[in-house]
Amino acid sequence: MLNTKIMPPAEGAYSYPLLIKRLLLSGVRYQPDQEIVYADKLRYSYRTLNERIQRLANALTAAGVKAGDTVALLDWDSHRSLECFFAVPMLGAVLHTVNIRLSPEQIAYTMNHAEDDIVLVHDDFLPLMEQVRGELRTVRGFVQLSDGSATPTELPLLGEYEALLAAAGSHFDFPDFDENSVATLFYTTGTTGNPKGVYFSHRQLVLHTLNELGTFAGWDGQALLRAHDVYMPITPMFHVHAWGVPYVATAMGVKQVYPGRYEPNTLVRLFREEGVSFSHCVPTILQMMLECEEGKRTDFSGWKMLLGGSALTLGLARQASERGMLVHCGYGMSETCPLLTLTHLRGEDLALPMDAQIPERIKTGVPVPLVDLRIVDGKGNEVAHDGVALGEIVLRAPWLTQGYLHEPEKGAELWKGGWLHTGDMASIDARGVVEIKDRIKDVIKTGGEWISSLDLENLISQHPAVASVAVVGIPDAQWGERPLALVVCVPGTSLDQPAIDLHLQQFVASGQLNKWAIPRQIRFVADIPKTSVGKINKKLIRENELAGR
Repeated sequence: MLNTKIMPPAEGAYSYPLLIKRLLLSGVRYQPDQEIVYADKLRYSYRTLNERIQRLANALTAAGVKAGDTVALLDWDSHRSLECFFAVPMLGAVLHTVNIRLSPEQIAYTMNHAEDDIVLVHDDFLPLMEQVRGELRTVRGFVQLSDGSATPTELPLLGEYEALLAAAGSHFDFPDFDENSVATLFYTTGTTGNPKGVYFSHRQLVLHTLNELGTFAGWDGQALLRAHDVYMPITPMFHVHAWGVPYVATAMGVKQVYPGRYEPNTLVRLFREEGVSFSHCVPTILQMMLECEEGKRTDFSGWKMLLGGSALTLGLARQASERGMLVHCGYGMSETCPLLTLTHLRGEDLALPMDAQIPERIKTGVPVPLVDLRIVDGKGNEVAHDGVALGEIVLRAPWLTQGYLHEPEKGAELWKGGWLHTGDMASIDARGVVEIKDRIKDVIKTGGEWISSLDLENLISQHPAVASVAVVGIPDAQWGERPLALVVCVPGTSLDQPAIDLHLQQFVASGQLNKWAIPRQIRFVADIPKTSVGKINKKLIRENELAGR
């Protein structure tokens, strides 16, 4: 330990804890009349937002919520979710954003594992809560969230959200406490075993917010969110805090539009009618918005779109760009709060025509400030920064989860050797640009050689008749594994395997693809299996193939 010099604070000096309540100071200060919009149902100002957060704190306190309790939330992306992002952790309680797309059995498991005390539940999820109520061991009561007339329910209600807020006081004096207190909790959507609980402290969320704010606004080549922008999330608020952006948008005081339940035509209409200029989503949702009826007749110019969650293919990126969107890519995980890397375009990149920028825009990006990212081989040694050598991404940053709730063994595995292990295989070039090649578990090993499923997907996606594609490795008696491709065609078109083979031959001729890497099995399907947050579910694809489905 270094013998550093530490000066004692002056008598009476205030030790300023990094708490989520601090993020509310600037929005109402700079933009008190700016709007918070909930679909076509409601709009109010930042002044009202801050008052409602205080009313919610009073209502929850009256319901018995205290510091250290856990409050579960089952809602669509709404103004209520935004209010809960602040009010619950500002009480010293923990906000558990329940993944509403999990199975009833998994939802009950996560709520018991989190030891939820109070549940805030939208009318649409009342049947789900009624179904699992008998299994919930710690829940003391429910608060109903209604967009209109409240739906009758057999649940033991503490009241309806709006009625409780109306009856509550409009002022709450939020206390100071340890900035390392847990603020939020949600569960990973892994495809094996039970979901794992990931938690973050006030300090981590504040640091992540400030970093994301500066990163989004600071560089001309990636000016995603500035004071004049209009923000609409298209990543569920139950998943990694909607990538942390609601905290950033609220701290900035920008106009925010919450779409409710995701429906592609509605999302496109809100983009047009509310002047949305920045959103984030997974590639599957982007594809749906481009192909829906409203999307087909909409000019998307001016919409900055941050893509993450799974790889953005060159074909889809070009399709979005041709329709006017400005695409960027980011990288993160449930365990990382999530932001780790972001598209970073330099002057020479921005000088290129847009079509020439796309290959750089779809890369994993450059680590954002305060992220110590390394790519290491099996012995923990850093690989060459040549854009070719592969290794696993390992991390250190001030906002990474410190473990998994109630599962210390799995947490220790995640943090083996003092670095968070991502399970992602990547390269890094001399400019520091990271490019993920695959998940370790998804790399295809055939005849002793490695094939990146993401590279194959990227090449196949460039066929104009391919809407989406997934590539997995399946067992092969001769080669160990061989690639299998699932392809969804653009509506109104058709393809066969010889057409894909011919398309891929051009990349063999240019040296981008080895001939033996061309998939010998291609399935043309109506849809590709997805996880609850819209990622391609490669585990399920492999299981279905092995089961002959």
